[in-house]
Amino acid sequence: MKIYAVGGAIRDTLMGLPVHDIDYVVVGSNVDEMIALGFRPVGKDFPVFLHPQTQAEYALARTERKTGKGYKGFTFYADPTVTLEQDLERRDLTINAMAQEVGSDGQWIGPILDPFNGQQDLAAKVFRHVSNAFAEDPLRLLRVARFAARFPDFTLAPETMQALQAIVRSNELAALSPERIWQELARGLTAAKPMHMFQVLLDCEAAQLLLPSSLVMNLAQDDYRKNLIDHLQASDDQLENRCAVILMYLPVSEIRAWSECVRMPNDVRDFAEIFSALNQLVQQSSKHSSAGYQAADVLNWFNRADVWRKPERGYALLNLAKKIGLNMTAMMNAMQGAQSLITAEIIASIPAEDRSNGEKIKGAVDTARLRAISLALSA
Repeated sequence: MKIYAVGGAIRDTLMGLPVHDIDYVVVGSNVDEMIALGFRPVGKDFPVFLHPQTQAEYALARTERKTGKGYKGFTFYADPTVTLEQDLERRDLTINAMAQEVGSDGQWIGPILDPFNGQQDLAAKVFRHVSNAFAEDPLRLLRVARFAARFPDFTLAPETMQALQAIVRSNELAALSPERIWQELARGLTAAKPMHMFQVLLDCEAAQLLLPSSLVMNLAQDDYRKNLIDHLQASDDQLENRCAVILMYLPVSEIRAWSECVRMPNDVRDFAEIFSALNQLVQQSSKHSSAGYQAADVLNWFNRADVWRKPERGYALLNLAKKIGLNMTAMMNAMQGAQSLITAEIIASIPAEDRSNGEKIKGAVDTARLRAISLALSA
């Protein structure tokens, strides 16, 4: 039995990047031996075990055969006779198909085992798939797109682009679960250069199947892309911010529809929708520069953002808009003025007989907030 560190850990070590997770492959063993050594089985589709001390995952070396649709449509074969090279051959990219033996003390020993020239592609900064089996797994299309965002200096080998296009033509993307699509897109959104992910999706014609139609059309325009790149560079790498910036020019209805398709988390969806509404408010204001913001429109956005109960989110939205170059001074002042009101004092100012009437109270509060907003906007 031999144990190897494989995949991303080897790649990141060679690139001088921090290694957070290590995948281990066990060659020459079987389920019974692993259990006898204290490993706890956790894999459902193929034999994966947790180390008795470190709880790290160890998988038996395996091969696979395509038997159905999607990334789950495989039959796995794990046996002591499966070699390390056979296991590496089923991986996606050559830069992820390298390994190094792990000694009894847990240290990596010996040379890097690289049967598919991953080090050569790493030096040349090329994404190249390992074998023809690459196109059988639709999830790999999203993984490659996400890698392009993480490693923006890399280029895609022509034959690998052809393999991505083959995945699109096979209609295998339809078999991906919404949750897995969102998971990969979210990781690409928070990577160094998210636009590189979208470029790969556009080039292989997967964007039309995975992204909102308006976003796909917008991304085809050079001016839009440049503007979006500038906005993304100005924002930080938080998922909420990146997603909001990407979707800021889409109508709220389209953001909601797409969020349901990819099972976007509600908090990320809400942030993007409210930011889109803020951008629309800013654009409307700029068209009528002489009048500026309308107090009623500002109050409606504050209510939509629920800045009364969630002031932190309100300021986060305004600060994000400020980061990407929108003038938020008037909105900030209006929000501070409206939030400085004391609800108890407003209620005390209305007739005693109306103080238990919810509609009367709401009307008085809205009127007071509208007045405060108007004062702030005219200052």
